[in-house]
Amino acid sequence: MSGSFFADYKKFIVLPEEEVSKEEFDPQNYATFYIVTLSLYDSLLTNWREANKYEIEVEKSIETVLEEFNRKQRGIYNLQILELESDNSYFVLALSCKSKIENEEANDRISHILEKILSNPFYIGQGWYKLIGEKGRIERKLFCFSFKEYMI
Repeated sequence: MSGSFFADYKKFIVLPEEEVSKEEFDPQNYATFYIVTLSLYDSLLTNWREANKYEIEVEKSIETVLEEFNRKQRGIYNLQILELESDNSYFVLALSCKSKIENEEANDRISHILEKILSNPFYIGQGWYKLIGEKGRIERKLFCFSFKEYMI
């Protein structure tokens, strides 16, 4: 094969389009809402300010993960940060679900969302594994959480 075989490759370049959505959250598009409180499992921190020792910007990390989560889960789930205070060792999220979740299945469904879908981007992508102890790393568990349905 000669080196000139791909000489006209520039005619075939198609730039990928990034799916950008700045869709505003509209609660009328969702059927069920939960207030979720998350804290680190086997935490090495007593408050979020201490994360700076591990070179982690907690607020920026949360914003990054939630933005990606909402982009991927658009039409199914939406997460918003409600509370993050540097003196505390927990943060509070609002979880909105498009479909109604029955009380019996709420624990399993929310556990799946938090432990399988949400934890990994924090654990690996944002380096939050540095914020938990050996027990947490062995169990590969990042968060303890509690939730309560939000009724208007």
